[in-house]
Amino acid sequence: MATTTSSTRETHELIGSDKVEGTAVRRPNGDKIGEIERIMIDKRSGKVAYAVMSFGGFLGVGEDYYPVPWDKLTYNTAIDAYELDISEDRLSGAPRYPAGTEYDWSREGGGKRVYDFYGTQPYWNF
Repeated sequence: MATTTSSTRETHELIGSDKVEGTAVRRPNGDKIGEIERIMIDKRSGKVAYAVMSFGGFLGVGEDYYPVPWDKLTYNTAIDAYELDISEDRLSGAPRYPAGTEYDWSREGGGKRVYDFYGTQPYWNF
C-alpha cells in the first residue's frame, strides 16, 4: 500500500489534478511565469496532453491561457513549482487564448501549433 504525503490526493509518485491546479510555473532562475489553471487529459489514452498556464491580467481580467505540452514542465520540489525554460520574448509568441474564449484543441489545429511551437513530439504519437 502506498503511503501518502498529503491525504489521498497525493502519493510519492502521483498527485491529484486539484493539487496541480494553482501551482506556480517558474523559469529555472525562479522568476514566476504564471500558474497551472488546469490540465487536459486525453479521454481515450488517459495521457496528460497539456497543462494550461494562466498568465497576465489582474484578478482574472485580461488574463491569457497558454497550453503547454505536459512533458515541457518539470516539477521542482525545492521551490514547490513547475519549471518551464522559456524566455519572455519566446513566451510572447506562444500559442494562447484569452479568458472567456475557446481554444481549438484539435490535433490538426491548435494541438499541432502547440507541439510545433515547443518542438516536442505530440502526446498522440507516443
